[in-house]
Amino acid sequence: MLQTLVELERRREAARMGGGPARIDAQHKKGRLTARERLDILLDPGSFEELDMYVEHNCVEFGMEETKIPGDGVVTGSGTINGRLVYVFSQDFTVFGGSLSERHAQKICKIMDNAMKVGAPVIGLNDSGGARIQEGVASLGGYAEVFQRNVLASGVIPQISLIMGPCAGGAVYSPAMTDFIFMVKDSSYMFVTGPDVVKTVTNEVVTQDELGGAITHTTKSGVADLACEDDVDALLRTRAFFDFLPLNNRVGVPYRPSSDDPERLEMSLDTLVPASAAKPYDMHELIRKVADEGEFFEVQPMHAGNIIVGFARVEGSTIGIVANQPTVLAGCLDIAASKKAGRFVRFCDAFNIPIVTFVDVPGFLPGTAQEHNGIIKNGAKLLFAYAEATVPKITVITRKAYGGAYDVMASKHLRGDLNYAWPTAEIAVMGAKGAVEIIFRSDIGDKEAIAERTKEYEARFANPFVAASMGFIDEVIMPHSTRRRIAVGLRKLRTKKLENPWKKHDNIPL
Repeated sequence: MLQTLVELERRREAARMGGGPARIDAQHKKGRLTARERLDILLDPGSFEELDMYVEHNCVEFGMEETKIPGDGVVTGSGTINGRLVYVFSQDFTVFGGSLSERHAQKICKIMDNAMKVGAPVIGLNDSGGARIQEGVASLGGYAEVFQRNVLASGVIPQISLIMGPCAGGAVYSPAMTDFIFMVKDSSYMFVTGPDVVKTVTNEVVTQDELGGAITHTTKSGVADLACEDDVDALLRTRAFFDFLPLNNRVGVPYRPSSDDPERLEMSLDTLVPASAAKPYDMHELIRKVADEGEFFEVQPMHAGNIIVGFARVEGSTIGIVANQPTVLAGCLDIAASKKAGRFVRFCDAFNIPIVTFVDVPGFLPGTAQEHNGIIKNGAKLLFAYAEATVPKITVITRKAYGGAYDVMASKHLRGDLNYAWPTAEIAVMGAKGAVEIIFRSDIGDKEAIAERTKEYEARFANPFVAASMGFIDEVIMPHSTRRRIAVGLRKLRTKKLENPWKKHDNIPL
């Protein structure tokens, strides 16, 4: 017995040391934490329960049978974040560069299977050089096993990926299929092919950061959702973010007690929209004044800034917020904004999170670049997402809602439950100037006539009452009462039940 206990402790210590002191020091010198240190920050103290600590690889090629380290380059198990269950895996770069072997993959698959059984989220801390080359196709098969579970878990349990080091080749596709991706500036990157291959094939010279760093993926590609300053920042922000998410698709949204009065009036909102229709304003101000304690967790803040998405709370319960941003491209919808918001809406719908939409949209962004790159299909993604969503949907039109963009942004016609408008709302096919130039084409040379016609059009359509008279707007509300109206609306809609026609799955325009 004593001998077994000694051996047990030896193996545990070997697993805890990973690749050894020298490699741990090298990891620290790069400004990166080890796999276990990361879990210590992410999870509640003392809550982590490890699985498969003693697992070793089964490779006998290239002298690998001589080098076996318990755990095989990934730490797996479960713990809690603010008392709520979560399953985790954390790749250990100090062990074979965090490369994925068959056994390494099996460990990840086991905790994903367990998470699915009990209905708990999965958070993956990725820090890996990719497939373990010595194992050949067995490691590729391991990746495919993980991919399959990512797909089956999609829409069932939330999946979050933290990219905390390299993530290249096939390794990028598992995070890509998860719901949210957080990256670390200057120390993490994602790409299918690295700079060397790019140079060989296309003769382009590019650095790792330029090709697939955190800034690249949170600004240009939209692959990642947040760029964090360092490991600690990424882990702490993940803890805060986790509190907004339900554990699975069968439970309600989490609740956090709040002392913020749901009846609170914000008189400053009455002057938020400028008198001039051409003057922008920051939609963040409205969002923060409506949310409990002004707390708003924005997702993808650096990508497609013309639309804002993220999570807030009203009366302590999580809501998803989608809002046009007039300070960027006047709030127009374009390809990037449509994809960003469409994916967010589908996540909220999958996990029973009510959606509140703030609308100030002059239309879709025109131009050959948009048309040639598929604004029709990409814009349809957002339309499709809102139309299929069955969760409570509340819409507030603050100013412009023109053309097809009015339809797309959670209009009454897409089964919006409560559709409000501020007195400043303008709901029309297009702006007054453009409309007049089409309707009264014969008067284009006469400036006075055009000006008069424009005034007439504005008086007729630059208000919310035409839409309200048709029942497309439920109520014209004062801006200062927006929080109260949303709170009351969400209260009424808690028991909403709506089902789409049976189908194997939809065919969203990808």
